[in-house]
Amino acid sequence: MDVTEVRIKLMDDNDDRLQAFCSITFDGEFVIRDLKIIEGQRGPFIAMPSRKMTTKCPRCFGKNDLRARYCNGCGNKLPEERNNNGDGRARLFADIAHPINAACRHKIQTAVLEALSRERERATQPGYVCTYDDFDV
Repeated sequence: MDVTEVRIKLMDDNDDRLQAFCSITFDGEFVIRDLKIIEGQRGPFIAMPSRKMTTKCPRCFGKNDLRARYCNGCGNKLPEERNNNGDGRARLFADIAHPINAACRHKIQTAVLEALSRERERATQPGYVCTYDDFDV
């Protein structure tokens, strides 16, 4: 599977760690949207789209944020230990889509960072228009 298109949406605040959002297309047939390009300590990296993890109330079975102390539905006090990942910290987000191995991650990251460089160059030119949201047109 090859990355056939990368669309970048640059963020206005260059002082923020979040540099851009992007979407990638594989083989001209499958799109993954809302990847984040984040400036890390060792350079930019790609964060896959994710969703917030929730837990169910033992009393009413309503969904609640993992950090919630009380249920949003019934007001019941929630148990303290929920969804630990072994080191005492709760896992707050789960990837929706992600590469299975390092070679795939490298392929995606290389394509996205090259597209980021091209998009930054395009953004300096007069009349620049971002094409990130043009999928449905």
